[in-house]
Amino acid sequence: MSPRDVVAAIIKKDDYFLLAKRNKEKYMGLKWEFPGGKVEKDESFEEALSREILEELNVNIEIHNKVAEERYQDDEINIVLHYYMCSLIDTDIVLSEHEAIEWVKKQDFLNYEFVPGDGDITSLI
Repeated sequence: MSPRDVVAAIIKKDDYFLLAKRNKEKYMGLKWEFPGGKVEKDESFEEALSREILEELNVNIEIHNKVAEERYQDDEINIVLHYYMCSLIDTDIVLSEHEAIEWVKKQDFLNYEFVPGDGDITSLI
């Protein structure tokens, strides 16, 4: 199984970061993550990230810069995660995939159970 590219938005507003709780029906359900998703064929990472955030949160984002890359593989998945610092253009988030979202200060990340990969990069942001 070759690795699949996945993009994730680290959305920051003031001193808070947007965390999203995975859908309970999905793999690693109810764990927290930075929102994003799979890169489709012929799509740039930035295009994929903009599309995924619009689909999942119903908002547009401004993508600033790539901050990290993390590989993760287990029995179910083999992915390369690409993390981008972002900010919201729109403010009215409407969830279509996730169970919940929360705006969290970095020092409070320890109170959240992250999906593998996302928890590893929290020290880099």
